[in-house]
Amino acid sequence: MADRDERKIVRLDKERTHNVHSTDFPGNYPGENLEWNLEAFKKNLTTHVNAVAEDEIEFDLIGVDPSIANALRRVMIAEVPTVAVENVFVFNNTSVMHDEVMAHRLGLVPILFDAERLEEFQKGDSPNDQNTIVFTLQVACTRKAKVAAGETDPDKIYENHKVYSKDFKWVPQGGQASDPLFTDNPPRVAYPEILITKLRPGQSIDLELHCVKGLGQDHAKFSPAATASYRLLPTVKLHQPIKSEHAELFASCFSEGVVEVRENKKGEKEAHYVNPRKDTVSREVLRHPEFDGVVELGRIRDHFIFNIETTGAVKSVDMLPRSCNVIKSKVQKIREGLNTIVHGKQEEEENADEQDEQMEE
Repeated sequence: MADRDERKIVRLDKERTHNVHSTDFPGNYPGENLEWNLEAFKKNLTTHVNAVAEDEIEFDLIGVDPSIANALRRVMIAEVPTVAVENVFVFNNTSVMHDEVMAHRLGLVPILFDAERLEEFQKGDSPNDQNTIVFTLQVACTRKAKVAAGETDPDKIYENHKVYSKDFKWVPQGGQASDPLFTDNPPRVAYPEILITKLRPGQSIDLELHCVKGLGQDHAKFSPAATASYRLLPTVKLHQPIKSEHAELFASCFSEGVVEVRENKKGEKEAHYVNPRKDTVSREVLRHPEFDGVVELGRIRDHFIFNIETTGAVKSVDMLPRSCNVIKSKVQKIREGLNTIVHGKQEEEENADEQDEQMEE
């Protein structure tokens, strides 16, 4: 068992990494059955949520191959559907911002609504209450009355001189006004204080925004992930205790909080590796001859620490389940395709046999 645990460690020295590739495949180790097994996979698979915020989450994914971890990361970025502004109808825009620039900015405003409730808007489709959400954006700037002479603060001089995302007004279409899927949790912007543009007296905008369901692989505005990354859990193996004057030096080689220096029973200072999650694996410790042959740095190959920050279009706690659903649907399509190929080939062979029999008769 100890040998198997050692196989999972990616070793790091001053200039190279070792044991990078996975070796747990059938036939590689005599006497070991390393064939993929669903029950063993389920037993070894572990997830643990470490921190959750409204738009950020950190979780551990343990017991999977890097290809699966990276597939999850890529799906989070590009294939979890969201809702975003697709078409902007400009009825009036006398601001200093050009129409096309305005439309681009509006497209990047995160819309908080479950995309699964909408049908896909295909090319050539007409907008309806099943595939489109409509907002209006109508703001006009005016000068405030009774402004002190010499005042220069725009907030005190002008009314509505800043256009924010909170000025989006949802306009129910068709059955949306009575559909609980829309009325119980109506479409809205994820962040109301996003500045769209600035106005001055006499300037105004009057826009209609059509939002549709889309994927990040088609346009970045549909991506629910602002950042999606993972790293392997660091590990440090000490071949002997690090005591006395070397303990403080050892601690200084790591980020704050990674190593603690404590007194042992003999009253000597001794370094303890206590928090690998804070370790950046800088390899600073390998520069010191005092630790040659004493310290081994590594990372655990199948322990992934994910850090996900969302744009607000999808809640952070929903990112992993929705990504898994996307991968599940992809696997299902592959299975259906393989079944079609296999069964189709069998049908062709059966038909050919029947034709041969008929010709013989």
